[in-house]
Order: sequence, then C-alpha cells, then structure tokens
Amino acid sequence: MKQLNIYEEASRCLLCQDAPCSKACKTGDPARAIRAIRFDNRKPALRWVKDCSDADLEAAEKACIHYGMPIRIKDMLHAVPNDEVDASNYPSLDIDFCGIHCENPFFLASSAVCTNYEMVARAFDAGWGGVFYKTICLQEIKEVSPRFDALHYNGTHGDFYGFRNMEQLSENPVDMDFDILRRLKQNYPNKVVIASIMGQTEEQWVELAKMAEAAHVDAVELNFSCPQMRLAGMGSDVGQNPELVLFYTAYVKRNVSIPVIPKMTPNITQISQPAMAAYFGNADAISAINTIKSVTMSSDGEVSGRKTISGLSGRAVKPIALRHIMEIAQNPIMSGLRKAGNKRVELSGIGGIETWRDALEFIQLGCNNVQVCTAVMQYGYRTIDDLILGLQRYMAKRGVAHLAELVGEELPNFVTPTDLDRSTIIYPKIDREVCIGCGRCHVSCMDGGHQAIEFDAATRQPRIVGTKCVGCHLCRLVCPTGAITATKRIPKKNS
Repeated sequence: MKQLNIYEEASRCLLCQDAPCSKACKTGDPARAIRAIRFDNRKPALRWVKDCSDADLEAAEKACIHYGMPIRIKDMLHAVPNDEVDASNYPSLDIDFCGIHCENPFFLASSAVCTNYEMVARAFDAGWGGVFYKTICLQEIKEVSPRFDALHYNGTHGDFYGFRNMEQLSENPVDMDFDILRRLKQNYPNKVVIASIMGQTEEQWVELAKMAEAAHVDAVELNFSCPQMRLAGMGSDVGQNPELVLFYTAYVKRNVSIPVIPKMTPNITQISQPAMAAYFGNADAISAINTIKSVTMSSDGEVSGRKTISGLSGRAVKPIALRHIMEIAQNPIMSGLRKAGNKRVELSGIGGIETWRDALEFIQLGCNNVQVCTAVMQYGYRTIDDLILGLQRYMAKRGVAHLAELVGEELPNFVTPTDLDRSTIIYPKIDREVCIGCGRCHVSCMDGGHQAIEFDAATRQPRIVGTKCVGCHLCRLVCPTGAITATKRIPKKNS
C-alpha cells in the first residue's frame, strides 16, 4: 500500500456527531484524534488513542459511515509521530483586551453563531473566551431564504473554502437581546460579553450603547461594516466614510464609560482611513474585518430567482483580512510610534480563522484577540478544543510564557516591495525518495514558469535545469507530495 498522507486522510473525515468510530472503540476516541489532525494538531492527536490496540482501531474503522471508502483510521494514526512537547508545561492563554481580562483570545464573531442565550452559554461551556453578540439595531429585520451560499471544490459537499451570506442583524426584539446579554454576564462573570450595535442616527447609536452599558456588558462594538444592509446610511455605508466613523465613534465614546470598538469594513481601498478616524474618535480598539462584498452565480443562493451582492467569509478571505490588520497595525499613529506616550490602538482580528495557526497569524500581526464565525458554522463550537490546544503547544514549544509576547512580533518583518532583497536566490531541489514521478512540476514550469524542469518520460524523473531556474518556487508549490524543497539562499551570479 502506498504511503499515507495523514492530512489528506483526515480531511476526508466527516467529523460526525456522536461518531460511530469512537463508539466502536473500547479504549480511546479516534474521532477526537482525527479531529486534532484535521485542525493542525497532528502530534498531540495520539493522546486520544494511546491505549488503543490494532483491533480497537480496526473496529473503529469498520464502524466508519463515510459515504465512500472508510477512513483508514489505523494506518493514519500509526503514521503520526510521537509528540516531543511536554503537555504538563502548557502555558495559560490569558490576555488583556481594552483593560478586560480574557481567559483566552478566542471569541465568537457577531453573527449567526451567537444569536440567543442558549447558543452563547454552550459556547462558553465549551471553552470560548468571549462573544461579540450578534448586532442589535432598532430597525425591524426580515431575513431572506435561503440566505447562505458556499464555494466548494468541484462537486464536493460539506467542506467549503468560501462562504457567502445575506444575513443582516439580530431579529430578536431589542429588549430581549439586552436581557440575554445581561444574563450572560451575570451567569458567566469570567467570560467577556461584548454587545455589537448598529444605529442609523447619532441618537440611535447612543441609545443602543447606553442600553448595552446598562446590561453590564464589558464593551460595545460599533458595526460600521455589514455589507448587505437594505437601508441606506447603515453598515458599510458608514464604514466607507471616515467622517461618519469619527463622528459616531466620538459621540458614543462621550456617552458611555465602557470600551468602544468600531468594526471596520474591508470594502474600501485604504482601511487605515476609517481606522484612523476611529482612533481620533477615541476608540479603545478596532475590529477588522467584516465580510467582503461578493457575487456567486449558483442557483443555490437565489431568493425567488433573484441574486444580489453580499458578504464573503471563510478560508478564502484570510490573506485579505491579514493585509488589512497589518496596515492598521503598522500605521505610525495608531501603533503609538509617531509620538512618545501615544496610545496603541488594540486590534481584534476576524477573517478566515479556522485553526490555531490562523489565529496565531492575526496575533503576530498585532491582534490581542480573534473572532471566529464561519469555522463554527461548519464544524461547531468544538473547534475551540484545537484552537486552545494548538496555541498552547506552540507557546510551550517556543518557551513563550505569556500570549502578549506574541502580539505584533511579525510586524517588523513586513516591508515595502522596494526593500526586498533582490540580489540573492534560493534554488529548489528534488527529494528522489519522496518524488512519485507525476510530472506536475514539469507541466507548471513549462506552461507557467521558466521552462527550467525537464521530464524523462521513460524513468518518470524530473530534473531541474539550474541555468534556467530563477528560483520562483512554483514547482515546490504545485508538488502534491512535498518532494520539492528549498536549498540555502546564495548570491545571484550576475548581481
């Protein structure tokens, strides 16, 4: 049998509720182990099957209800290496945000994942550190059906890389929502409860903010960013106008004592402009980003035969979200670098966060916490298990005692294209033991690169032609087995 790629195999798992494989296994929890692999915790996965015999894993595999071929549970878990990191030395993930102590940086984003008391309570019980509750407004909200659409690979189902929604704000009566927030804070005093609000006039913004403060929430988020509001002067209409951002932020800030957190829209050329306006309006922090205006053509997203522009989220938007976070964090005024004593605006990062590594990237670009929506809609609140596990293990492996030490640590490594090194090169190399001779590298280099790879059809062996190779590394990116790696950086011959 050919070598197994454990990540590919784990990605086939349906992540079943009340998983039959674990019910059939008498000595462990293979479903939990597979979920750990799926969410980038490969080595710690073995802790859930450490006492399992081959017979136990075979029984689990036999019980698999996959619609095609059962998951190769035994082979996959046997291929997982032992964990070299001591789990007894995992650090705490606590961190401060706007002066609020958070048990961990993982929050539910204001969305369909937090629309009532029971949902948020279950999330808190599962381990989430806080919630930005679904946005509350004074207008009547009537949602459409269907309201979601997803981008899948080919004809696959269930696991999507992009998610489009036409959902607006909370449909609950305003008093009901603030009562929910009050009860959440009362019953979960160690969790962070943040009200997200949206007004249409300055009076509405202040009225809602005061109601949030009266409900004893920890902070209030100003939603300047929803891309699909049916009424003018709301959502991203505000977020695209720095003057309105400044005015509403300052107005709310003058009328409440709790932290105020404007939420930025990505549907703008320079996100720093409204972010700067929020900063000068004395915002305590900034949330970014909301969904990206988009169009899908599938009939699955039609409403009575009609289509519309609405917001895209999910894995596909993460690089865009990171770019916006970086631009805000690197702003010399908002970062507190322009003048000694200036405050640094704190950031809450949103956009395509699914694994702990995704969250880490936002933290390393300056975020004190992150908000998750689409991953929860796909996989449930249980994703918090691997978010916490992975980040704790990473910190333990690096010897980092406090999460705050990671905030913004990667920002100095980002420069303008002008400042990049153009005098050196890194050549790729092929590991013959890993190469299976598929020829993908040759096809891509010939048709999309610099014709620097030859392919011997008789031996099915690719060969890199050093005199033609420019070190672009397209071949490394398309190689399905990871057989192409990098060599050391060296000076260019003609530099």
